[in-house]
Amino acid sequence: MAGYLFGLDSEESLVRCIENGAYATKLPMPRNNNTWSAPVEGTFSDYASMKEGDNVFFFIDRKIYGVGKLKNIDGDCKYLNYPSSNLPVNYEYEEVQNNLLLNTGPNSINCRFVCFFEPSPYFFQLGIDMDEVLGSSPNKFKILRAFWKLSFIKFGDEENQAFLDILLRRNESVISNPNNETIFNSFIEERHFLVQRKLQENEYGFSLAPFLSTINLENGSLRHEMAVEAALIYQLSNNTGNAREVFGNWDYLTHQVIASPFKPIDYMDKMDVFGYRFVGGQRPIISKYLIVEIKKGNISRQDILQLMKYVDWVKNEYAFGEYDMIEAFLLGHSFSPEVSLSLEELSERNFIKGFRPAVPSTWNNVRLVEYRFDQENDYLSFNLV
Repeated sequence: MAGYLFGLDSEESLVRCIENGAYATKLPMPRNNNTWSAPVEGTFSDYASMKEGDNVFFFIDRKIYGVGKLKNIDGDCKYLNYPSSNLPVNYEYEEVQNNLLLNTGPNSINCRFVCFFEPSPYFFQLGIDMDEVLGSSPNKFKILRAFWKLSFIKFGDEENQAFLDILLRRNESVISNPNNETIFNSFIEERHFLVQRKLQENEYGFSLAPFLSTINLENGSLRHEMAVEAALIYQLSNNTGNAREVFGNWDYLTHQVIASPFKPIDYMDKMDVFGYRFVGGQRPIISKYLIVEIKKGNISRQDILQLMKYVDWVKNEYAFGEYDMIEAFLLGHSFSPEVSLSLEELSERNFIKGFRPAVPSTWNNVRLVEYRFDQENDYLSFNLV
């Protein structure tokens, strides 16, 4: 399964999250009371791909705590924290306090999205230093090394298993004999029951509508690339519109994934959307990797070169040298004429496949896709160029 590492500021916050079986990120206030900022759009992307069963971990003061897993309540594991919280409106706490799914006081109005989880098997009181975690399986930790200036991160199956390995090994004796001194107590069943009652009384569904309608332009484009990322990840995760017809079906999706050697975080290259699918949908053997480079407006020849840097990176770091394991897309609102003419020249890769016999192979699996905002349905429509 995938995993999520949530950053918290104190052990009190950790206890509160575990008692409620819920986590919500504090987000910046909407700009000018009518538009979302890129950080909010990025957070929407992170929540959009959450699935029941994904693991949950917490990070406080260099230490990592776990283990939980996301849990569906009334059909989903993530919701709006209060009705219409995905509208860029600055609400007053008194207006929404009775409808909050997770109420931690007046600051709850800035917690727009919430996810729910349960222990799996327990939330252990023993926190493990990040250096010990990283040292336990150094080749498997990629995303964790770039956990910087973020409220939480998502990582793939292999890295998630490395988290589980070290946390469960260190708590092996606790698993067979849990007590109040070794695990955190929770009131999750009671709290989740109250949440379920509220879900039946109001509309809390986590959706693009009306999220996208507040950031679209008259020509059918969106204001920010992060908003296009959010829409694509949501639509692929929830099979909305024609996203899967164009991009395919993927078992794991995330965004802003490091695609360069480690250096100061602010200077690292990042893939806009990254994912993979399993052979026959069965873990853990990966069949294909997905790379999507996104531009909110017109795409140029230089953008093909940027995408190909990521293709070469994934080939080396993830795909064992096999280009055939990669499907790449360049997504924008429009394309300059030179892009189509340059695509084959710049994207083609020649490589040797196999050993005895070795077979010369050619890869050119890059596709151009245009997007348009569909105002009637409040999602993006995609068209292969």
